[in-house]
Amino acid sequence: MQITAAVARTGQHDFSLETLTIEAPRAEEVLVRIIGVGLCHTDIKVRESDGGWFPFPAVLGHEGSGIVEAVGADVTDIAPGDHVVLSFLTCGQCRPCTAGQPPHCTSMIPLNFGGKRPDGTSALSDANGPVSAHFFGQSSFASHALAHRRNVVKVSKDLPLELLGPLGCGIQTGAGAIIHSFGAKPGDSLLVMGAGAVGLSAVMAANIIGCTPIIVLEPHESRRALAKDFGAHHVLDPASAPDIAAAVQALVPGGMNYVLDTTGLPDLAAAGIAALAPHGTLGVLASSAANASLTLSLNALVSKGHHIIGIVEGDADPHIFIPEMINHYLEGRLPFDKMIKTYPLADINQAIADSEAGLVTKAVLIP
Repeated sequence: MQITAAVARTGQHDFSLETLTIEAPRAEEVLVRIIGVGLCHTDIKVRESDGGWFPFPAVLGHEGSGIVEAVGADVTDIAPGDHVVLSFLTCGQCRPCTAGQPPHCTSMIPLNFGGKRPDGTSALSDANGPVSAHFFGQSSFASHALAHRRNVVKVSKDLPLELLGPLGCGIQTGAGAIIHSFGAKPGDSLLVMGAGAVGLSAVMAANIIGCTPIIVLEPHESRRALAKDFGAHHVLDPASAPDIAAAVQALVPGGMNYVLDTTGLPDLAAAGIAALAPHGTLGVLASSAANASLTLSLNALVSKGHHIIGIVEGDADPHIFIPEMINHYLEGRLPFDKMIKTYPLADINQAIADSEAGLVTKAVLIP
């Protein structure tokens, strides 16, 4: 069937809206009519790589939500008409997958960044041949996406479906970092560096747990205001706090139990380590420049008992955590809708520009 999709092509700065052909679902696949899809920083970074991270031409998008239109012959737990949220794809068979750690699936990179099915085929094509798809098991910058039964999470039909896509990645990543990766407890102190959708999701989760104090470092005033609304006790403008560790120590003598870096900037990660209390933990979850590296003192690392961890998808199982997040949302504890602004899919390039300018925190595209 014919679909409309935002296509990234080599040598083009912007996405172009095009008509493509999508295959019918194979045995374990699910065809979803996309109702809404979040715009994530990863989509922007992959587009900027000009095919270096994901083969072009390509359809990106990995925070889709929609309505199932067709399922493959072996799909028995999902049916046409179901409302679903799409998340990342895993193999379901490796040790991390079977141990309840699907974000660390040993096939995470080829399944989510390979542009093809494991057999080398793509579900999308144009007049010139195959178009790379299956980005995070979905490629949802389109009117329709072909997912796998393993990365489809069924949700209630009473929910605002167009807003739920970010639960599959950005919100899951930020909230999961606090709840799963850190395992934070009431009274733990937290510094969040960067108050985009991921950072603000971390703030909301920390507020649910009862972390105190919660400090947010963010250059955009509107996002600092949102952080306060979501439960941050203190907000810092990096322009007014060039020595981040000193500014944090002034608020919390002794340093922080947890620091979450959502920026991927080495200088900020280093400042985060300097702001840690003894036995504190730095979590890093953002994609960085290819040559980005972090220099640290091994003696200080040992003497202070610091922990440094990388975080993928909040160390969460989407089939368990997405329903948990929805429950928090329904009970008013995770009001993620307050940071969302919707755009037509045709305005994807404007949504990116607004996001990069800090004019919108979380853009959701409506095909």
